[in-house]
Parts: sequence; C-alpha cells; structure tokens
Amino acid sequence: MKQQLYIYNSLSKKKELFIPINEGFVGMYVCGPTVYSNVHLGNCRTFLSFDLVFRYLQHLGYKVRYVRNITDAGHLENDADYGEDRIAKKARLEQLEPMEVVQRYTVDFHTIMAKFNALPPSIEPTATGHIIEQIELIKKIIDEGYAYEVNGSVYFNVHAYNKKHHYGVLSGRNLDDMIANTRELEGQTDKKNPQDFALWKKAEPQHIMRWPSPWSDGFPGWHLECTAMSTKYLGEHFDIHGGGMDLKFPHHECEIAQAEACNHQAPVNYWMHANMLKLNGKKMAKSTGNNILPNELFSGNNSILSKAYSPSVAKFFMFQAHYRSILDVSDEALTASEKGFNKLLQAIREIDNLKASEKSSVSVSEWKQSCYDAMNDDFNSPVLIAQLFEGVKIINAVKEEKQTLTQQAIETLKDTMNAFIFDVLGLKDNDEECTTDNKALTQAVNLLIEMRNKARADKDFATGDKIRDELLSAGIQLKDGKDGTTFSVL
Repeated sequence: MKQQLYIYNSLSKKKELFIPINEGFVGMYVCGPTVYSNVHLGNCRTFLSFDLVFRYLQHLGYKVRYVRNITDAGHLENDADYGEDRIAKKARLEQLEPMEVVQRYTVDFHTIMAKFNALPPSIEPTATGHIIEQIELIKKIIDEGYAYEVNGSVYFNVHAYNKKHHYGVLSGRNLDDMIANTRELEGQTDKKNPQDFALWKKAEPQHIMRWPSPWSDGFPGWHLECTAMSTKYLGEHFDIHGGGMDLKFPHHECEIAQAEACNHQAPVNYWMHANMLKLNGKKMAKSTGNNILPNELFSGNNSILSKAYSPSVAKFFMFQAHYRSILDVSDEALTASEKGFNKLLQAIREIDNLKASEKSSVSVSEWKQSCYDAMNDDFNSPVLIAQLFEGVKIINAVKEEKQTLTQQAIETLKDTMNAFIFDVLGLKDNDEECTTDNKALTQAVNLLIEMRNKARADKDFATGDKIRDELLSAGIQLKDGKDGTTFSVL
C-alpha cells in the first residue's frame, strides 16, 4: 500500500500532504552545527529529529539527497552583524589556528552522531569551502537591486525587498512592527536600516579569518552560506528545509529573502523546525551550569543525573516526544525510558520463540498500518512508540497462549518491529552499544559473575548472594537461566 505522508509546514502553519517536486526523489537541507564548541544535547535532538525524517523517507522508498552544512566561518557571536566570529574568538582564546578549532569540534560532532547511530548526510559542505559561490550570490543580489555596498561591507536591503515580497513570511512577523521595536545599535551606521543584514563583512585588521572579494578582504554573512550551499546541491527550488526552532528568525527568514531576491521563486516547499530541550524544567545553558554534554550523559560523569544512560536510551527518550514539542530531560524521565526500551528489546527477542497456529486471533496487518499511520502524521514518533508497545502486548499474549498468530503473521510482526525500531528510529540493542564505557561495564560485571559462580560452586552461598545483592543495589540485575547468568541495567 502506498503511504500518504503529511508534514507540518512552518510556512503555512498546517500539515500538508507531502508531494515531492520530482517523483521518487527528495531534496532535504538541514542547518548543521557551528563548530566552535562541543555539540550539546539540544543540538543533538535537532539532528536526530532530521535523522528520523531521513530514515523514514528512505524506508518509504524515496531516494533522498540529504545536505547538512558545517558552519566554519561567518557566524558572529551575537547572531547578528557585530561582534567577533565564534570560531575566531575560540581560536584566539585557546591560541590555536581557526581551522584547528574547526577540526576538533567537527570530529566531536561526527563522533557523537555516530554514537547516536545517526546516518551521515549525503553531502556535508562547509562555509569556507563555498566562498566563491557566496561571492557570486552577492553579485547577483546586488544586480537585482536588493543589496548595497558601504565601506567594503555589503548589506541586504530588507526594506527594498519588502516592497515586492513579504519579509517575515516564515515567522509571521511584520516589517512595520520590527521597525517600531528596533533601536539603533552602536557601530551599525553603515546600514541604511537596522533590519538590513550582512552579506559580506569587511574584516578588521585583527580579524583572522578573511578572503578576498570585489568589495574588501572579509568574510561572508552567516545567513548567506545556507542559501549558497542549498541551491548548489539541491537547486533553486527543493523539497524540505529543516533546522532548530531558534533558526526560524532571522536565519531562515533571511535565507528565503536571499533566494527569492536571486531566483524570483520560493526556495523551499516544506519548512520543518525541531523544538528545544530543557533540563530539569529549565532552559539548557552553559552559563548557569544547567547543561549536560552527550558524553557526560553516556558516561554518568556529571553532577545532574544519578547514572549513565546509553545513546539508544537517550535517543528513545527523545523520540517519546514529538519533534515539534519542548522536551524536559530529567533523571526520572530517562529512567522510565530505559525501562520501556529494555521491555521493547526483550519482546523482540521473544518473537522467534513464539508458537505458530493455523489461524490468527489478532490482525497484525492492521497493527502494522497503525505504525505507518503514526509516522505518516508528521513523523509522530511518540504515537509510533505507543503502537510498538501494542506489538509487545501481542507478543506477550501469544507467548501466554491468550492469542494466536500464523507463521506468516509472526514474520510480519517481526519484520515490522525490526524495521521501525532499528531502521526507522535508528536504535540499537543495548548489547550492541559500542561505547568504551559499556564495554568496561560488561567486562567488570562478567568478572563479578565469574566470582559469584565460583563462590556458589564452592557452596559459599553467602558471598554469591552478596555479589548479587550489591550489584542490584547499584542498578544491575543478574538473571540466572539454563544458559548461564546474564545481567541488565535497571
């Protein structure tokens, strides 16, 4: 059955039937990280949300070109047109070359995404690798009458653009309201209007990162790179553009203006925005200490949470909320997700042991369609997970001989569970988690299991029970079975 996918479009503020520009193909661009620090958990949620979109589109049979950029120049510290470049500032503070900073944190980003089992994008372009394209784009915008040069810097003229277009179409803002609520900032006298934004900035003598251009030695504006790279690899009109909710204005608004100024058409059909993470009910912020990095979550080496959580548990937790909703990270919520995830994995392991019957007393095909219905409703992962637990109920009912399934139904159940858990959600069995911390934990617990087995063989049951009880108090449960002793993290 051909699935009909509906996507919430931030542009129209409603769910729309997804119809690709070219049948069977999808072009998707997602704003990637600015690589001046370790990627934080909130950033990860955005990228994992679009990894889910990427995976599901592929699962439906689309050939997807997924472009996600690396910002390695041009992102000033105030997200505006003043202040220091974030990467250059980090390089100055740590006495490094800017590209050393870029390399360090790009590697960190890739490492964390790999731990989360996120698929790499089809293309991962960098801002510094596309300076020529950005310069050519500026020339075109100037020729169209929507930009002006002052003292070596080039600015996009928002007021001129707004005469023929709507600057604010994505965020729902009105330029007149923006003008009324804007105060002039020191050092912004080069601009004709406070709402104008930089396409090219002349580099001050102390500015490390600079390139030659027709206007000055300088660097591109932050918004420009995404327009240059998305159009280069996806064309002037493509299917999906994604990013964090915080990028809707001004970053994505400026992208629309730049693209329409050059190409006289809307650049994107479906705009998607993922929402933020909170930590213990408060906004995540490094300045307040209410912040946790992914590796601190995986290792348990933090003062916020009581224990370590695997990448798949953290990912499963994130997918228990819809990508457009705010999600609060807490010990209680992660622990509950861990228990639920382990329950899901245990049920999958039981499928091969189910006894087939001549008839099915429950419709697996209807249950399977309910999983697709969830994902077809704007990638509704929490509803999908609820349906997967309905699958768990079916497995347990058949196991307890309260329901029956044919062999074909059992195979359909198994294939569907595996497809959605491992291929679409991109989760991994905890036994397969490959972090050093998990390997060390497994080795340590297996050593204690051997010590316990020896104690029991020597009829030293007191020592054997003490090892079992101490591990349980630490959150590790031993399970004795006919094939030996295994353990699970509670």
